[in-house]
Amino acid sequence: MSRVLQTSDRKKKHTDSKSPSTLRMRLVMVWGILIGFGLLLGGNLLRLQGWQGEILQQRATEQQLVQLQPFVPRRPIVDRQGNTMAIDRLAYVLYAHPILFGRNGASGEAATQALSEAETPAEQVARQLAPILERSPAELLAEFKTRKSGIRLEDTVSDTQARKIRSLQLDGLELVRRSVRLYPYQEIGSSVVGYVDIDRQGQAGIERSQEEVLMRSVPEVWYRRSSYGSLMPVVKADEVKGQVPGGFLYLDDWRLQLTVDVPLQRMVQRALAEQIESFQAQRGMALVMDVRDGSLLSLATHPSYNPNTYYEFDVSLFKNWAVTDLFEPGSTFKPINVAIALETGAVEPNSRFRDEGRITIEGYPISNYDYSQQGAPGVESVTEILKYSRNVGMVHVMEQLPRETYYNWLQKLGLSETVGIDLPFEIPSYIKSKSQFVNSQVEAATTAFGQGFSLTAIKLAQLHAAIANGGTLVTPHVVAGLFDRQGNKYWEPSLGQSRRIFSQPTTRDVLAMMEEVVEDGTGQKAAIEGYRIAGKTGTAQKADPRGGYKENAIITSFVGMVPASNPRYLVLAVVDEPQGGSGGTTAAPIVKKILQTLIVRQGIQRQPPPGESGNIE
Repeated sequence: MSRVLQTSDRKKKHTDSKSPSTLRMRLVMVWGILIGFGLLLGGNLLRLQGWQGEILQQRATEQQLVQLQPFVPRRPIVDRQGNTMAIDRLAYVLYAHPILFGRNGASGEAATQALSEAETPAEQVARQLAPILERSPAELLAEFKTRKSGIRLEDTVSDTQARKIRSLQLDGLELVRRSVRLYPYQEIGSSVVGYVDIDRQGQAGIERSQEEVLMRSVPEVWYRRSSYGSLMPVVKADEVKGQVPGGFLYLDDWRLQLTVDVPLQRMVQRALAEQIESFQAQRGMALVMDVRDGSLLSLATHPSYNPNTYYEFDVSLFKNWAVTDLFEPGSTFKPINVAIALETGAVEPNSRFRDEGRITIEGYPISNYDYSQQGAPGVESVTEILKYSRNVGMVHVMEQLPRETYYNWLQKLGLSETVGIDLPFEIPSYIKSKSQFVNSQVEAATTAFGQGFSLTAIKLAQLHAAIANGGTLVTPHVVAGLFDRQGNKYWEPSLGQSRRIFSQPTTRDVLAMMEEVVEDGTGQKAAIEGYRIAGKTGTAQKADPRGGYKENAIITSFVGMVPASNPRYLVLAVVDEPQGGSGGTTAAPIVKKILQTLIVRQGIQRQPPPGESGNIE
């Protein structure tokens, strides 16, 4: 009976807990919670879409849009005939990860045949990789031992080499695609073209000075990232500010064309190298210039370097010392001084002066180079003084000018300025201050025979070009402009303005004197039978950076022009510290070889001697 009562009581309590009031209360609580969460969600939605809408939209755009700068190759560099001197090409960087060698065993038919159980995995890789990279297995094996992973074996692996490496199917080798600059002619023209480093930045030559012209300008490209992570080009112009229009990957076919002639450049470098090695000189340079406009058909230095492997050469070779280094020209400056004296009316071509062979000015002895053998030449004309390169005679010629007038003319020639060539790192020539020059007799005297001041080889060429072209100072340059493959010009460099410094009668007189230098003077080793050549030798003491002059150190030069009656081309050669010889024996033969090639390549006709008519056949 008691159990029945207890059970009834429990049922009653349970029934009470489900009374309408209790259920209503619970329902109200649930709805309250739901409404509360709804209000919170609604408020947060209002905050996100209203107050923070623009901020969040901007964040979403930044996350979804990807900005890419497409890789674009540099423009090619070609010579005046269209021969490619520099161009981008596909290549690879080869990495080795020795820790992965042999991890999955040999794979592929080629690998199975090549592997040997007697070798370690590293030895197997070295043996198979060596012939492809043209290196020894021992050298590769030594590199494998330097670290466990990330060994950079080669910076420039060709596409052909890459295919062979892949065919080996060896573990632990990684090829990373990249673009490299290729210089097909290697050392030929490297002093002009320069090179591009591993970061694709021009570091020398035209590659540096014309960086902006060589780099194609391509706008950045925008992509939208999908929910799956793939990239899709943005097609609506209003989605991204500055959206790139269709066809953005179009690359122009413009090429930077130089005035340089590769076949001529090759011959110039060969002739220069042979003479430098023959006289065991430190270095040498040679150039060929069209005197009408200053365009350079060749500009060579020796020793040179291969821009494809620039990192294997001394950094001193990267500069073109024809524009970066100063030297005292010596007697090759004498024709410029004679032109000054003639232009000012201080002397006439037939003016005569007594040459004592040796004089002393302000305690400094000045003598002719052959004084110990020839003694005093006696009375000579201006032509003979230039013909036989008399130092003392030149001092007397230039003494006819007031020193202030002489100095003003040197300034007019731009001896304290650069020539404005389109190659990097050019430096200005150097002359003493006006007060020092005017107040010192010996300063003017040494300048008369080309010492006591310094200039660059390119400046010396510019001054002689003015004598060759009738008196106009032109700007030497190697860049012709941007052309397409059909030869249409799209851009050309802005050259400095040409200016007249000598009259035509003056330059005609000087050229006649320089022709005698080659015919019967110090420049006979530059003579070419049947052709009229004007020229001048130079042999100067080499200045010591610490002051004074180096003992038994000279720098020699020769400048030649063809045809002498109306020169079109100028050739200059400079030899630095030859072991013996003079400008007539070291530099003149270089110029002769270049002139012979130039005559053939440019079709220069033979000319009769002065005073005769008709062609020499």
